Amino acid sequence: MPGAVDGSSWKQAEDIRDIYDFRDVLGTGAFSEVILAEDKRTQKLVAIKCIAKKALEGKEGSMENEIAVLHKCAMGSRLLSPFRIKHPNIVALDDIYESGGHLYLVMQLVSGGELFDRIVEKGFYTERDASRLIFQVLDAVKYLHDLGIVHRDLKPENLLYYSLDEDSKIMISDFGLSKMEDPGSVLSTACGTPGYVAPEVLAQKPYSKAVDCWSIGVIAYILLCGYPPFYDENDAKLFEQILKAEYEFDSPYWDDISDSAKDFIRHLMEKDPEKRFTCEQALQHPWIAGDTALDKNIHQSVSEQIKKNFAKSKWKVIFGTLLPHGRPRRSSWLLTSDQPSSSHCSHLESEPVVGRPLSLCLCLSVTLSFK
Repeated sequence: MPGAVDGSSWKQAEDIRDIYDFRDVLGTGAFSEVILAEDKRTQKLVAIKCIAKKALEGKEGSMENEIAVLHKCAMGSRLLSPFRIKHPNIVALDDIYESGGHLYLVMQLVSGGELFDRIVEKGFYTERDASRLIFQVLDAVKYLHDLGIVHRDLKPENLLYYSLDEDSKIMISDFGLSKMEDPGSVLSTACGTPGYVAPEVLAQKPYSKAVDCWSIGVIAYILLCGYPPFYDENDAKLFEQILKAEYEFDSPYWDDISDSAKDFIRHLMEKDPEKRFTCEQALQHPWIAGDTALDKNIHQSVSEQIKKNFAKSKWKVIFGTLLPHGRPRRSSWLLTSDQPSSSHCSHLESEPVVGRPLSLCLCLSVTLSFK
């Protein structure tokens, strides 16, 4: 598998079980298994994605991209540096092993559960709690952006708690749609999760890291009221709302939320990506860096809305991987390949014109990141 990551840097292993004790199969994806394992040398528990090479035929590019992103996150801006630079709020890739028939991605163990579950379980939840959560997300995404990485699928389901501890940190997971920016090229792939995707992506315009900042704004909105800023059973109407950036701070749900929080969200959910806050700017906003986030308990209202609007499907959360019981995940979509800057037109079957909204007959597809 030549390409995004130099395979010569992967460790060779005739039998991965010589290195790790396999404890349990935590789930299976389209062409992988996720295994709970223990390092025989250190007794450290890890999650290992076991990927059959045969099943990867024709999908190597997507797999290489995910490995490249995770590898760069682990190693910092100098890919081959011996000094491993990791961000405390990003699920880490610890090692890559290769055998004759498999690739093994050794991932950091993240076992604290999903963001919404923890909020619902709390008895006390405030704006300040939401501000602290968003600070961690912004800091981690700024780190990614500084490395030239765009996540492209930020959403609450991809924010997991590191442990069950009350003060556990939050972790960003799932890099299946992430992309490293290349000099001289633009991003134009229509991908993400409906409801969290930025207007410029739906409009089939070239886009940048700013799409992640929009998604963080959507997440912040939900954390403060418990429901999404854009919603409609009809996809066409949903996309129209997003394209126009039409959202409200509805009464009574926003009556007790500070003006500072609303101002913060407006700057991130700005339709024009050139005017939208960057992560660095957002980190300097008073709602994050100052003391304008209120301490009033909003748990009852927020948790009720979360339970109503985000009824939990039977997803099993493991170490940054969401695995459904018996069916593929369909919440993210990926339509085209990123094009070099010489061609701003996405090559879909119908050859849509740049600036024209996505054809709404396009079906959601299963992403290629072992869900």
